[in-house]
Amino acid sequence: MSSLKLRDANGSIAMKLCDFDEFLFEIAQSRKSQGDTILKFPFNKSRCRILSKTTEIIESAKGVLYWMSRDCRIHDNWALLYAQRLALKNKQPLYVCFTLFEAYYQYPTRRHQRFLLDGLKCVDEQCKSINVKFYLLQASPSNLAQLVKENNLGAVVCDFTPLKQPCKWLSVFLEKVPFDIPVIQVDAHNIVPAWILSDKQEVMARTLRPKINKNLPEYLTGFPEVTKHPYKGKLINIPLVEPVIQKVSWDIPEIPDIKAGEREGFKMLHTFLQERLRHYGITSNDPSLNQTSNLSFWLNFGHISAQRVALEVQSLENVHKLPVDRFLEELIVRRELADNYCLYNNNYDNIKGAAEWAQKTLLDHAIDKRNYIYSRREFEMAKTHDLIWNAAQKQLRVEGKIHGYMRMYWCKKILEWTESPDKALEIALWLNDVYALDGNDPNGFVGVMWSICGVHDQGWKERKIFGKIRYMVDYSLKRKFNIKAYCDQYLNEKS
Repeated sequence: MSSLKLRDANGSIAMKLCDFDEFLFEIAQSRKSQGDTILKFPFNKSRCRILSKTTEIIESAKGVLYWMSRDCRIHDNWALLYAQRLALKNKQPLYVCFTLFEAYYQYPTRRHQRFLLDGLKCVDEQCKSINVKFYLLQASPSNLAQLVKENNLGAVVCDFTPLKQPCKWLSVFLEKVPFDIPVIQVDAHNIVPAWILSDKQEVMARTLRPKINKNLPEYLTGFPEVTKHPYKGKLINIPLVEPVIQKVSWDIPEIPDIKAGEREGFKMLHTFLQERLRHYGITSNDPSLNQTSNLSFWLNFGHISAQRVALEVQSLENVHKLPVDRFLEELIVRRELADNYCLYNNNYDNIKGAAEWAQKTLLDHAIDKRNYIYSRREFEMAKTHDLIWNAAQKQLRVEGKIHGYMRMYWCKKILEWTESPDKALEIALWLNDVYALDGNDPNGFVGVMWSICGVHDQGWKERKIFGKIRYMVDYSLKRKFNIKAYCDQYLNEKS
């Protein structure tokens, strides 16, 4: 089969009309071209920040631990690469662990847990291929710190997340881990590390965009290859667990035909590059058409790297200039803006996280009469008077996501049909986190806060209930899109 290959200086590769396995092979070759091992690669240490008081690994240490949490993959993972770099420099074994204590808190449904565990099975298989032990643990942060001590580990490398609960667990771990063990956090989720990009909460995309553009030449690079590790070892006193679904609060069914793991994420990326990228930002906003990237599940669970996706999409810039620019705006600027907001605003999940003008306008209009008021259960079961809203909710229930444009409408109508902005936030966040496979992350929180609280937005014409918060109406959707086709697709589905 003929193919068009475009490669840039960073080693990215994109193909049109090519075989999927060839696509994976070319990506693997691009990693090899960066250097034989991570030791030879000019690793940018500003991707890391030291969380402990010490930086030196003691000579008697018996290994380096990578505490995986947000970025569940082996390849294209700066945190794992840095952990291997430390282990190789000190001639020590490398271990990877994932603690289910935190995972089951963040992913409370069968839908989420199955995707998580299936992804971790892929991680386990890939760890075996590079001679690294993977451990799935039922361990609290205190237990994990004790495990580090008992095994005389020399350093711990961990993922970065701006969300409150994981940050609390990390704080507990830092309090309990021995003082002479370096703990290094690596931002492998963002392209530009969140603490490098900005030291404050940015007002909106236009204030963050110049900082992104300034830093991309330094950080949007190719990845070196993670190599077979030459030093073997085995941890002791491990609270291993069987990878089974825990008791769930909401037994949401799994999503048919959706599979976890890096390979499946790359399949979706490959299809996007071949079939849908050319439409991005042109007709991708039409909810009746399937022309979005559909990558959010694998990006959210860290099965594929946003940086890898950016490199592959960017390499088609000469073919699809406008779609590439618009996609990278969403993937990089908007996505890293969400991490920035959650990092520097502890109220990212409540009305206090809104700007003063937004809090005031919502408070001023909180007593406005609502024509409809629905309970959380009525919203959940798509029992509103609005067929368009019901279709969006049924898409969320069946597919674990809502088309991006429809998600804005879906969320704003919850504000319009509940008794208060606080109640609207509570319901919207609950529905998003329970049903969306790409929920419970900074993008999810910011999406809801933008729709209801005007985060990263400006004041608009004042009206009932919304005040100066941007308004959306059904007849606008009908005018722009074939909204009947969208509704027919989901209102005829069993859910």
